[in-house]
Parts: sequence; structure tokens; C-alpha cells
Amino acid sequence: MESTRSTKAILKGSLFDTLQYDIVDEVFVEVFGGSGSMGLEALSRGAKHAYFIEKDKAAFSILKHNCESIDKAHTTAMHGDSFLLFPTLLNTFTCKAYFYFDPPFSIRDGMENVYENVLSLIAMIPQEKVHFIAIEHMSTLVLPESIGLFKLHKTKKFGKSSLSYYM
Repeated sequence: MESTRSTKAILKGSLFDTLQYDIVDEVFVEVFGGSGSMGLEALSRGAKHAYFIEKDKAAFSILKHNCESIDKAHTTAMHGDSFLLFPTLLNTFTCKAYFYFDPPFSIRDGMENVYENVLSLIAMIPQEKVHFIAIEHMSTLVLPESIGLFKLHKTKKFGKSSLSYYM
């Protein structure tokens, strides 16, 4: 089994078509970092810094390598559980950020409650720290109209994966 899964190019393209130039000079947080493809793409489109959290040791090794070889100065990769590290990272922010959540799909062993846990994590984010929240999820999952103070803006389906945007 692969430690990281690649996000479909069309899905990534759609996210950054939505963000357009809003990402320039902003902070991007990839909460379940994987290989770091979304955060590194954000940097290539003008984000000033990308933060990543990744629990899996093999995936973190790939993430760290990608950050160091692409843009070490503007990346922060954290190794550990997103549910534990994210609140601590969030408390360090004095500015607004773009948040990207791509948790391991709930069909994986040990991940049955992952979406409920992600929704709880999102609900605790102070509104003044958010430009935008994107969640990649299984298309069969219908996310709520609101998570805490954040309202569902739109959902785009890409086969088995969907992107839902909250503002």
C-alpha cells in the first residue's frame, strides 16, 4: 500500500481555479499533509507560507523531502497526529489562513470516525483566522450545511472524491 495518495490533477486544478489570486501572500495549511502537493502548489501560486501536518512516518519522510527540495524557507512540516497538533498550530497564527483538509477516507481501518473528528476540529477554528476551508472527501458523504460558524459555499464532485468549500 502507498503511504501517500495523489489527489487527482483535476481536483487540484479546481481548488486553485477557485482560489485564483486570493492565495497570493497568504498562509496555506494542509492539515493531513501526505506528500504536500496542495500546500506546495499554493506556494507555487504565490502563498507566503505553507504548513503541513502528517502522522504517517513514511509519508512524512516524503513530505519533508518535498518541502526541503522545493521551498524550505516557506514551509513548515510537522510530524504527528493532526487532531493533536492542529489546535497548537492554530494558536500560533496571528493572521487569516486557507485551510485544506484531506483526511484518510473513512473506509480505511481505524478511520471510521475521521469525518466527525474533522468537523469537530473545523468547528473550533476562530472565524477571524479563516479565509476559506476546503474539505476533500468521499463523494458518498454529504457534509452539513454549516460547521460551527462556517457555511457550506459549494461542493464539486470528481468521481469518488468531492471538494466542499466553507466560508
